[in-house]
Order: sequence, then structure tokens, then C-alpha cells
Amino acid sequence: MGSKNKLKRFRENETFQNVFQPTREEVVGDLMPLKGKWNSDFFKNDNPLVLELGCGKGEYSVGLAEKYPDKNFIGIDIKGARFWRGAKTAVEDGLHNVAFVRTQIELINHIFAENEVDEIWITFPDPQIKYKRTKHRMTNSEFLKLYKKILKKDGVVNLKTDSEFMHGYTLGLLHGEGHEVLYANHNVYKNEGSPEVVTSIQTFYEKQYLEINKAITYIRFKIKD
Repeated sequence: MGSKNKLKRFRENETFQNVFQPTREEVVGDLMPLKGKWNSDFFKNDNPLVLELGCGKGEYSVGLAEKYPDKNFIGIDIKGARFWRGAKTAVEDGLHNVAFVRTQIELINHIFAENEVDEIWITFPDPQIKYKRTKHRMTNSEFLKLYKKILKKDGVVNLKTDSEFMHGYTLGLLHGEGHEVLYANHNVYKNEGSPEVVTSIQTFYEKQYLEINKAITYIRFKIKD
């Protein structure tokens, strides 16, 4: 994407009421006025709050918002030019139950209060295969502790990935640390019984993976206290 296009998208993001782009200083300084008040002050309802971490173009957040109008969705990504597409689609389609925040995943406990979030989706994250990149894997122990802080007691995490490595790494870690694996499937489109929410929404890249018969995996789990 050209720099002109990026600048245009950044400017358009600033006009969207469903996009929040705080500075790192504002986030770390806990200056987010919506922290702990996303439902009451932004969505204006008591519906369950669901996050998509590393939302990319926002396709999954928008797809979930269309499918579940009785839930609130927030896509998180550091690249605003990417989620511009999802934010624009939501505005054009009049979807009032989805928003986007431009920030780093490791700062989400500054964006959301303890016990504020009902569910988390992690869709097609970079598997960070090299050992020295372990700390960047979005299902490592440190990230799980972070998610636990903002999730409600019965909150769940969903991981959907095309990476067999990420699937296996996460399953091994979950079992090893004693977390509760609610469901696991190493090929959601081939194996029977896959949850409809997993197969009915497909991202642009996911469709490309399916065209070359790449298996899409899924894990749903609870993080232990």
C-alpha cells in the first residue's frame, strides 16, 4: 500500500466515531476515559463485550458483529491503515456494536478494566516460530496472564489459526499449565462438529488458505485462576 493511501486512511479513521487511536503515553498513563465503561459510555448497553486481538482488516470483528447483534465487539490492532476497512464497512452498514482501537496487544490492560471482557478472539496471529520470538506469541504464558486480568470469571479465549505449529504450541502450553481446553479441532472444515461461528466467517487470507487446502485449526479455552 502506498504512503498516500495510508495517509488517506489515517485521516479517514480520525472521522470515524467507532475508531479510537490513543497515543502510547495516553494508554500507559491510564488516560483512556472508556476503560471500565465501554458498555455504559460507548455501546450504551449491557451486552457481552468481545475483543478480537490482532484484528487486521477487521473482517472477523465485523462478521461477528453482523452475526451477533446482541454482543459488542472491539477489534485491536497497531496498524490503523489495516482496520480502516473494517471500520469503514461498519459505518457504511450501520453496525453500532463494533469498534476499533489502535494500540499494542500488550497494553490492553490499560484499555480495559478487570473483569470487563467476556470473550477474546485471536485470529490468524503470526506464529512467531523462531524460539527467540516466543515472547511475541499471542498465547504464551505472559499474554494469558494479561488476558486473565481483563476477562470475566467465566471468560473464554478462541484461537483460530492456519499454523499447525501455533495450534500445537498453544495446546501443549494449555495442558501443561492446567488451563481448561473446552474444544480443539485441527481441521475445522474437514472434521464434523465444528462450531458454526468458526466456519461461517472467513477472512480474505483464510479463503486463500482454503483454496490450497491448508487446514484451519481452532481452540476454545478458559484460563485458570
